[in-house]
Amino acid sequence: MAIRAVPLREMQPPPPLPHIDGGFKTILADPPWRFANRTGKVAPEHRRLDRYSTLELEDICALPVASSAAANAHLYLWAPNALLPHGLRVLEAWGFRYVSNIVWAKRRKDGGPDGRGVGFYFRNVTEILLFGVRGSMRTLQPGRSQVNMIETRKREHSRKPDEQYGLIESCSPGPYLELFARHASPGWTAWGDEADETIEPRGQVHPGYAGGPIQVPLLASHVRVSDATADALGAELRRHYESGRSIRDLSLETSYSITRVRSLLHRADTTLRERGAPHSVSAESSDPGVYDTSGE
Repeated sequence: MAIRAVPLREMQPPPPLPHIDGGFKTILADPPWRFANRTGKVAPEHRRLDRYSTLELEDICALPVASSAAANAHLYLWAPNALLPHGLRVLEAWGFRYVSNIVWAKRRKDGGPDGRGVGFYFRNVTEILLFGVRGSMRTLQPGRSQVNMIETRKREHSRKPDEQYGLIESCSPGPYLELFARHASPGWTAWGDEADETIEPRGQVHPGYAGGPIQVPLLASHVRVSDATADALGAELRRHYESGRSIRDLSLETSYSITRVRSLLHRADTTLRERGAPHSVSAESSDPGVYDTSGE
């Protein structure tokens, strides 16, 4: 006999969705997916964790998101790896067609995969951000060179990387709406039972989940690294190179030789600028702490 999981709290009708003239051009959503773990408890809502309230798939699908969206709009929808079919179903129910996805690779401070994730079959170190389109609207010009990966360190349970906002704003036009928001972001209309800045989101914050930049390790010139480490270093160097740093900048900030920097960038399939080509430096890449190699 099938066991139906019972949620911790009585279901409350969701408040009305925000509406503006012409509709929101870009919508970001992180639904509170409900699923039962192997003990039959509702995760991640049961009393031992008490992280946030959840919704059944049908209730998420029933939200009238299409009425808040512009005729031509983008949707960014977070979906757990195990619930990918649910995510695709919600995307369609809200009036969007699936186009692509962005993968969040959760990294340790040294750039390696953060294996503290959960999963019955594999240890999950990624999450999927589904990308859907309503009507006809391409990404903005910066989006056409944006790789479909975010590599950052984890925050508290369920919190998605703050870097998502900058990426979305560079790829999709406003006005912006965030559904099921738990941490209000400037320039966005936030909707959700924990969206107000005065509400403290439920759930324990672990000291090790502080987010922040990935920091590359200090390596002597003769030290060989594993393929996995080289891949992680190459991806991190590429991210900062594409944000405006030069190879010489990266060499000085990491203490790696120019040859090693070039090799790692090449390993990450980086398209190198011509020598002397102008480049801009973002606020993030100008932070001297980005490549702090002093350790914990």
